[in-house]
Amino acid sequence: MTARRTTFLFTALGLLTAALFIADLAVGSVAVPLGDVWAALTGGSCDPATSDIILKIRLLKAITALFAGAALAAGGLEMQTLFRNPLAGPYVLGVSSGAGLGVALFLLGAPLLGVAGHSFVRSLGVAGAAWLGSALVLAIVMAVSRRIKDIMVILILGMMFSSGVGAIVQILQYLSKEESLKAFVIWTMGSLGDVTFDQLAVLVPSIIAGLLLAVVTIKPLNLLLFGEEYAVTMGLNIRRSRGLLFLSTTLLAGTVTAFCGPIGFIGLAMPHVTRMLFRNSDHRVLVPGTVLSGAAVLLLCDLVSKMFTLPINAITALLGIPIVVWVVLRNKSVTA
Repeated sequence: MTARRTTFLFTALGLLTAALFIADLAVGSVAVPLGDVWAALTGGSCDPATSDIILKIRLLKAITALFAGAALAAGGLEMQTLFRNPLAGPYVLGVSSGAGLGVALFLLGAPLLGVAGHSFVRSLGVAGAAWLGSALVLAIVMAVSRRIKDIMVILILGMMFSSGVGAIVQILQYLSKEESLKAFVIWTMGSLGDVTFDQLAVLVPSIIAGLLLAVVTIKPLNLLLFGEEYAVTMGLNIRRSRGLLFLSTTLLAGTVTAFCGPIGFIGLAMPHVTRMLFRNSDHRVLVPGTVLSGAAVLLLCDLVSKMFTLPINAITALLGIPIVVWVVLRNKSVTA
């Protein structure tokens, strides 16, 4: 019965994600019939203007939403298992803020160094800066979590890291030139629609690499559910596993933050939604399930944001906050 339910849920999630992807291409300021969407994608007869809207604008945004949702959700699952903390996530623990600091240093400092001319070089620079920033904060949080086991203390420290990073970013903004400041302020608003072909050429392979690392770490994640001591007795190389999880989370959270800005709550909420749907704690089920559910939900959020002309961050927050409250009330181990 459980296997049948799992198969059904995976099929339903896959079909839902595909349907939302197509709907994301059809919905916008100009509604496009599904027949024209299909014709544009397959090279059939279609109005050139409609084809340009689908292929040059909406397809980029839909692909970005698909991969960003999958990446944030998978990164959140890895962090929750690694820290054994139900409220862990890229946004909450300050990893996204670290990536933001890296992007700020690059966007506000690169023009002064003259290295931001070519768009592809700029894309690589933004991604690299985000990876370094997120890796730095993640390393600090991991070091602290090995000494402090209290969930709420770690969360408070994560918020303090975010505040400290925010203060540094404000200083950089104050000292930067007008053009660089404008580019950074637009980035901080969080958007799926500003990703270009050059940026997509960096974003997609980086996220695929991060997701492949997540698949490789499925067995270590299952062992870490029972604690590090048990995992060691079962022959797990803790340092190697931590390193792989560290690299995967950095690639996933850092890449999305670099190109889409800070998008909150997807990484925190979707692992819990997936556990609730599948009623399973096995990462062989949770990892692909979280990837699919994260992709579907961010596509849905993008649809809602286009229909009501709202920022994507507002939609993800409205979705994620009730789930966070539910997790806090449900987990008796989380105490004030």
